[in-house]
Amino acid sequence: MTFEQLRIFVAVAQREHLTRAAEIINLTPSAVSAAIKNLETYYGVELFHRVGRRIELTATGRIFLDEARATLARARAAELTLAELGGLQRGTLNVAASQTIASYWLPPVLMRFHDQYPRIEINLAIGNTRNVSDAILNGSSDLGFIEGEIDEPALLMREIAKDALMVIVAPNHDWAKGQPLTFADLVTQTSWVLRETGSGTRSEFESALRRAGVSPADLNIVMTFPSNESVISAAAAGNAAAVVSSSVALPFIEQGRLCAANITLPERSFMMLHHKERHHSRAASVLGDIALSKN
Repeated sequence: MTFEQLRIFVAVAQREHLTRAAEIINLTPSAVSAAIKNLETYYGVELFHRVGRRIELTATGRIFLDEARATLARARAAELTLAELGGLQRGTLNVAASQTIASYWLPPVLMRFHDQYPRIEINLAIGNTRNVSDAILNGSSDLGFIEGEIDEPALLMREIAKDALMVIVAPNHDWAKGQPLTFADLVTQTSWVLRETGSGTRSEFESALRRAGVSPADLNIVMTFPSNESVISAAAAGNAAAVVSSSVALPFIEQGRLCAANITLPERSFMMLHHKERHHSRAASVLGDIALSKN
């Protein structure tokens, strides 16, 4: 058994989908499938149930997943220890970030770190806020960056930046004319395309509605998407409103493809996460300091 096989197994187990796991770890689906099959054949066990196009962990697979994660976490800890002894001259730092941060805010931070420590490899995993917090909890990532806060007692959160959400519409939408809107108007005057449940953008938008006395359940949501780009494209092409970060929306507004609706949403925070009880490597500390200094 190799660490690569363990890494592939954990990726598939977390996503319950061979193709999605292959995309995350930069392998072909056939290579991922072969690695899982080799493990199962060699040890005479079944790790996954094949259910249509999806796969699910068997009881054996669930038990093995805990051990695989722990083994990979120990290997990363050993590698980072050696990297620290070598003055951060080599090693790996695993970072997880939600889509808005990963696409717009984080890249300059990562490049500053790379300029200082070019031999430290940074692996960036991108998901929604729930995915990022899970990555820190299970030890697959050393640092996480999310939009808004999350209720996880095991995680330490620090604010690294402020961000504004914007309601956006196509130029032919009624709201593009700039009339002032109330929160009640958001549930009575339009349909919506939104990010998926679990994304920081959607969670913050729903929290703002609740604070204004409006139930998110009353929104007429016609479609959800797993990325900001899909939400932007759907809003620009149809007659539904959307909510995205201002850093995502502004280039499209400047190009005339979208308009900002006349309503102000509360600011939200970009947060940095790490596990309270896990070793915080020197590389993670340096990257955290760079992120905090950008604020």
